[in-house]
Amino acid sequence: MSQEVRKQEPHSLWNHFADLNAVPRPSKMEERVRAFMVEFGKSLQLEVIEDAIGNVIMRKPATPGMEDRKSIILQSHLDMVHQKNNDTDFDFLTQGIQMIVEGDIIKANGTTLGADNGIGVASIMAVLSSSDIAHPAIEALFTIDEETGMTGAMELDKDILNSTILLNLDTEEDDEIDIGCAGGVDVTATKSYLLESLSNDYVSKKITVKGLNGGHSGMDIIKGLGNANKMITRLIDAMQKKGAVHFQSLHGGSLRNAIPREAVAVVSLLKSDWETILHTFDNCKEALLDEYSSLEENLLITIEAADNDKVLTKEDSRSMVYALLGIYNGVYRMSPAIKGLVETSNNLARIKLENGDLQIACLTRSSVKSSKTDLSSSIVAIMKLAHMETKLSGHYPGWQPNANSAMLDIAKAKYTELFDHEPRVEACHAGLECGLLGERYPGLDMISFGPNIRRAHSPDEYVEIKSVQKFWKLLLAIMKEIPKA
Repeated sequence: MSQEVRKQEPHSLWNHFADLNAVPRPSKMEERVRAFMVEFGKSLQLEVIEDAIGNVIMRKPATPGMEDRKSIILQSHLDMVHQKNNDTDFDFLTQGIQMIVEGDIIKANGTTLGADNGIGVASIMAVLSSSDIAHPAIEALFTIDEETGMTGAMELDKDILNSTILLNLDTEEDDEIDIGCAGGVDVTATKSYLLESLSNDYVSKKITVKGLNGGHSGMDIIKGLGNANKMITRLIDAMQKKGAVHFQSLHGGSLRNAIPREAVAVVSLLKSDWETILHTFDNCKEALLDEYSSLEENLLITIEAADNDKVLTKEDSRSMVYALLGIYNGVYRMSPAIKGLVETSNNLARIKLENGDLQIACLTRSSVKSSKTDLSSSIVAIMKLAHMETKLSGHYPGWQPNANSAMLDIAKAKYTELFDHEPRVEACHAGLECGLLGERYPGLDMISFGPNIRRAHSPDEYVEIKSVQKFWKLLLAIMKEIPKA
């Protein structure tokens, strides 16, 4: 499959992307891709460093005629989100991504593609391995674990880099130059429930919500897409209003930065209540299908027989639903300062109830620290009212926009010259590493740009070939215009 990818232009970039995607690289399990990158750098006889946390840094001298320019950092992250369709047989720990070329797009066979941020990594590799691309001295920074904690950027050695300019290649709109991003915090709740056995008067049912689009919980949150965890909670809430419904298990979503596409619950209820509860379930199901008909064409909601097992009490089952209903999900506040920008949001990302042990995981994002605190505190309050243990972790800062950036002026001018229209200058609602890198290295002049990547963090992820070509042309043009030291 990768041979068709390798035929695309620019050949060097796509060849490096195909090589990279042959290496398993889920977040927090980057050992193989780190070794791959170290070997790549050494094969080019570059200076290669691995810092204590596992980031890989490479240095390449300036090309002839560019020695008097300021040195730059080219930065992308090595890890990728690992999501697959339920009917896809694939192991992210052992297999390389199976890529497919369809017209102007490249996608994967039932899994995430890893264009986020593999295209950025591959483009830096193409620059490092080139002999005919003009560039100043380069410090290539390949960070780890961006998708599930940003620990690479958070723990980056403060003395390892020397440059004052950083080009982050991790945005997903090719007509956009980003100068700011949201910060975030992980909100987690846990609780252990006592289980009870039920009599033969009860019947068990498996409820499934699937077929949703999913997507990036930052960039796509404004679209109002369906959240499987919220949907299944609404269904069970409707059922509980017509009779006692006990939880056996509940599994929904996976990663904090992915909008949940699927959720499955097993519940038990009295046989005598079944017909009434089924009628209520069907009504709620039809309401959800109607609500999301224009956004979620493949939404499927089913209920079927399941085996009886131990369950939560009626009271605990109801309390758990109250908490899940109360957790805010979606856009909380739009920015009053930047038109069209989501300021604050929350993603009810993962629910796991198994053998009486519950874990709820959210990701709260905001470009305003006080607003992030406001929303995360309200979510914690709901969880505490349900007597759950709560924890806030993984705090990372936003990236404050700098409208006076010299690199922004250069990028805007080159974009306009190349493409005959001005780029959009934006702050994004995703969690770029620039906020953390700016904390580690105060005074960095940073911009972020990239090609069109669609449906990132879902198995429907794809990248546009012509857009990668556009992005590549802009990157090469910007590097030629780096100011003199």
